Amino acid sequence: MSIFKAYDIRGIYDKDFNKVTVYKIGYHLPEIVECNNVLIGYDIRNSSPEIFDYLTRGLLDRGIEVFSMGLATTPSVYFNTVDGNFDLSVQITASHNSKEYNGMKISKKGALPVGYDTGLNKLEKLVEKSNIRVDNIQSTKRDNSIIEYHGQYKYLNFLKKHQPNTENLNIIMDASNGMTSLFLNDIFGDRVDYINYEMNGNFPGHDPNPMNEENLEEIKQKIKDNNYDIGVVYDGDGDRVIFLDENGTFISPDLITALLAEHFLKDKSNQYVIHDIRTSRSVSEHIKKLGGTPFMWKVGHAYAKLKMRELDAVVGGELAGHYYFRDFYYCNSGLLTSFIFLNVVNKHKKEEGINLSEIIKKIDKYESSGEINFKIDNKQKVIKEVVNYFNENEEPAEIYDFDGYRLEFKDWWFNIRPSNTEPYLRLVVEAKEKKKLNEKVSLLKKLIKK
Repeated sequence: MSIFKAYDIRGIYDKDFNKVTVYKIGYHLPEIVECNNVLIGYDIRNSSPEIFDYLTRGLLDRGIEVFSMGLATTPSVYFNTVDGNFDLSVQITASHNSKEYNGMKISKKGALPVGYDTGLNKLEKLVEKSNIRVDNIQSTKRDNSIIEYHGQYKYLNFLKKHQPNTENLNIIMDASNGMTSLFLNDIFGDRVDYINYEMNGNFPGHDPNPMNEENLEEIKQKIKDNNYDIGVVYDGDGDRVIFLDENGTFISPDLITALLAEHFLKDKSNQYVIHDIRTSRSVSEHIKKLGGTPFMWKVGHAYAKLKMRELDAVVGGELAGHYYFRDFYYCNSGLLTSFIFLNVVNKHKKEEGINLSEIIKKIDKYESSGEINFKIDNKQKVIKEVVNYFNENEEPAEIYDFDGYRLEFKDWWFNIRPSNTEPYLRLVVEAKEKKKLNEKVSLLKKLIKK
């Protein structure tokens, strides 16, 4: 499987790609993004320094001026791409993947994402055709040619302007041994408790994927043992975040979009709020109740950021725990998301005396399957057959076909789509009643496995 994905470059380092591939990427990047300078940051993964070395060699050999932020969160690179007016930026990271993975998230001027449809496809061909050999690459590091860029301080100053009010909340945060540890203590100090705080490329606490509930066992137990009001878990590179309530219950990330909308729509209601095609009906209903306009769109930051700009949407959210903000150059930030979310929850607790689980209960009106994954080779054929079955047997009220398919019925809906980053077919089902949900999930599983 190619390392060039829909949203970024990613794979197992020294298996799916190596330092020669990385050099070629750096060398050919100026051919897909016109640039004179580039800002580079990297996460704590053990392979990141070598990738940084060979990426910068390729760029320098093309005469590109290279600025380094050193260890960085992905959102801090986005912020400094715009703030420093850079032509190009690269964050070396595999985000939430386990330690053997690494990759790159590439942005051009204005922190506009470079995805497969907007340049990575061309880069892939250039790299494949390139005949550069490892022994042609200079072996000496040219650190004196790389300019240190102290963007972390600028990003921290931005974050400090958005510090949340948490006076009514007892909070525990899990940094997943990842990059948010660069900033957490400067923002929260001893107002919150931390676990897996030390940055470590082996991720000894757990894999840095907060969407996998196996990785939440420690924080769930801490919440139950110590009566925390909220648990906050960041991913490896700091662009995603998930939340747990006072019972240690994982909150479906699409529902967080509804609470973020409360913050932004309270002063000016008639604004767009983006959500992805997998999002609960509860979210769009809550946005409408607040006076906002929900807009359903494709999954993935490369698509969400462009649609955010097109609509001038105030906020957007995804089921995967990515949240985007107009006031953050339409980019995503796990830290900024948690600040706004904690403010909203603190306000509810102060004014209504209710816990997070009760806040969510007021919004969430449906039964959901969550995302179910199937490892299938011929994904498009299976999708077509499933959609045809329901067209012939149930007559959907609405059909959305821009990211897989979402078929809407009176009292239930489902989304079936191929993963853009992994070899999976993904299914989400939601219904008004549990009985209906179980019935439809069972039927869809039979259709897919058949």
